[in-house]
Amino acid sequence: MQDQKGHRPCSWPWAGLLALFLLWACPAQAEVAAVASAPHVVASQASPAPRVLRDAHWLAKAWAMPVASRYRSHIEYQRNLSFCGPTSLANVAHSMGQPMDQTAVLEGSGISTLAGYLPSGITLDALAQVARLRFSGARVTVLRGLDLAAFRQHLRRVNEPDRRYIVNFSRTPLFGKGGGHHSPIAAFLEAEDLVLVLDVNQAFGSWLVKSADLLAAMNTHDDSAQAMRGLLLIEP
Repeated sequence: MQDQKGHRPCSWPWAGLLALFLLWACPAQAEVAAVASAPHVVASQASPAPRVLRDAHWLAKAWAMPVASRYRSHIEYQRNLSFCGPTSLANVAHSMGQPMDQTAVLEGSGISTLAGYLPSGITLDALAQVARLRFSGARVTVLRGLDLAAFRQHLRRVNEPDRRYIVNFSRTPLFGKGGGHHSPIAAFLEAEDLVLVLDVNQAFGSWLVKSADLLAAMNTHDDSAQAMRGLLLIEP
C-alpha cells in the first residue's frame, strides 16, 4: 500500500500483518480494507446502501463555494487506514493557508503511533484535543446528538470562511459497509440539500450526500469512545 506520493506507510517487514491486525482490532475507527480498495463500490447499484452522489455538475458547484475552493488547492490523503483524523486536521490547516503535514499533526499531543499506525484509531474527543494544540487560540467544539434541524443550522455555516467542520461518521449507513471515519465537510449546497465531504481516503474521493443521510451516519455509536460520533467545529 502506498500513499499519494508513492511512499509506503510502513517499511518494516511485518507492516502488512500489522495493518490487518489493526483493521481487525479497531473496526470503530479504522477503514475496511475491502471497501477502501474498491472505490467503484460507491456508485455500484450492488451496494446495499448507495447514499452518496458523484454528479459532476453538483460537485463542480460545491467545489466553487468559498471554503471548498480553499481546500481544493491542497488536498492531503491519509497515509494509512488509521490516519483519517490527523489527515483531516492537516487539510483544515491547508485550507487556512497554514503548512501542516499529517505526519506532524500528533507531535506533542501524547498520542502514540505504532510503526506509523494509530493502534486504536482516534476518537472525536481526542481529535478535538489535538486540534486545540495545533490551532492555538482557536475555539474547538465537539457537537454530538444533533437533530436534523440543528445539523442543518450548522451546515448553513459551512461555507463561512471563519469556520471549519470535520465530521466523524460510520461508513455503513452510506456505503453498506465500513467502519468509523473522519473527514472535513467542505461545502453545503442549501437549495439542493447536498453536503460535500472531502473524504481523506483517496480511494473514495470526495462525494455529496443529503443532510439527513449524513446525519444518520454521524449519529452512530463509536464503541472505542463509548460515545456517539459527531461534528468537530474549529473557529480560528
